[in-house]
Amino acid sequence: MSDPLSVQEVSLVQALALLAAVREEAGRQGLAVAAAVADRGGHVIASARMDGSPLGAMVLALDKAYTAVLWQTPTGEFMESTQPGAADWGFTSTSGGRIVVYAGGLPLFAGDGLIGALGVSGGTGEQDEACAKAAIAAAGL
Repeated sequence: MSDPLSVQEVSLVQALALLAAVREEAGRQGLAVAAAVADRGGHVIASARMDGSPLGAMVLALDKAYTAVLWQTPTGEFMESTQPGAADWGFTSTSGGRIVVYAGGLPLFAGDGLIGALGVSGGTGEQDEACAKAAIAAAGL
């Protein structure tokens, strides 16, 4: 467990590098996406929407980052448990409706500590998550 007095946050330089890497991977896949990097409190550090990405993609990218950091879990992990009748049914109505339960939001860790999250939207959930994973790997996080 990390020392609470030496909490690390994702930096603006790291956030911008993550966005550039998302853009690169999305371009490689022929996608136009939006991406957002949030700090440990779910507040946006940096975001970008590629030309031609769906108009609703930014809102989803922001909320994917928010969900991933809030629960320290990839957003796709909630897909099954939030279906009608499942254990977490109704989960998406919490936090002012900002909870997103499909893939594309990933928490960011440095060592054993949470430093923020990355959300990507504009493709399928699997494509969004692939862009996020590629960016995180490129950033060394």
